[in-house]
Amino acid sequence: MPSAKTQSSFRDRIMPVETTRYTRVITWLNVITNIGIVGTGGLVRLTGSGLGCSEWPYCTPESIFPTPELGIHGMIEFGNRTLTFVLVVVALLAFLAVVRTPKQLALRRIPLWIGVLIIVQAVVGGITVWLELDPRIVGVHFLISALLAALAGLQLARVQRVHELPANLAITRDRGVWFVALLVTVLCWFTELVGVLTTGSGPHAGDELAARNGLDPVIMHHVHAWPGYALLISIVVLRILVARAKLDASQKLTDTLAVFVMMQIGFGIYQARTGLPIHSVAVHMVLAVTVLAMLSVLLVNLRRELSQPNEVTE
Repeated sequence: MPSAKTQSSFRDRIMPVETTRYTRVITWLNVITNIGIVGTGGLVRLTGSGLGCSEWPYCTPESIFPTPELGIHGMIEFGNRTLTFVLVVVALLAFLAVVRTPKQLALRRIPLWIGVLIIVQAVVGGITVWLELDPRIVGVHFLISALLAALAGLQLARVQRVHELPANLAITRDRGVWFVALLVTVLCWFTELVGVLTTGSGPHAGDELAARNGLDPVIMHHVHAWPGYALLISIVVLRILVARAKLDASQKLTDTLAVFVMMQIGFGIYQARTGLPIHSVAVHMVLAVTVLAMLSVLLVNLRRELSQPNEVTE
């Protein structure tokens, strides 16, 4: 039987009273898993495996596991469902890793919401099966994943910078920079929303018999591109303003965000001109939620730097 000292040591590692290396590792894992499941979810859709398991939470009316008759589609769909349990475990560990930290650090609420949303996401996933992959519900399913990635990125930034965050996070300088950052945020989420509508009009329904939303996919590709270009322009403007304000950490993060958005645009153009190949669409989906996680990290760092007084120069 473990001694009280051993039990206490184990508890302190899993539930530390301050942010530790373990806290940072689990928080990173929370980001990776919430982004990764978008890739496996994309695999379900792109291989036409959305109804590989015809029921939920069971795979078939008689079995919770896929039967040999379901073939590869059943395995792919069931595999994606199984990963939800991994997300739940990681989210629980991420919450336990901060639950004993001082209340003023404000690290507990975000992982709690992540855990709740993962459960909501599982239910929405079941509804998509019940409604035979209705594109509107599938779109909501993706947007919840996007929100989870953004929240995981937000928690990561707070854990990494927790000891550098000032007591008062009010913007005290260069308010124009923060305004442009908020504009970037709005454009980023709007681009994601239009992307969901574009996907709902295209061929990757997740099953041959699944309905589409009735929008013209050619027109939607153009409509999706316009806010994407506006997003890139706004990031370039933000980069210029951040450089002028000498916000060193935010400069690097803005550069990284710009690179990922350009990659996203590049894959979007490529797939639109090559008939939406599966590999390109999968990368496009993963990049989409990665950009949102990175944007969260940028916003936390930018707010921290903008809450600091200007350096006095001679």
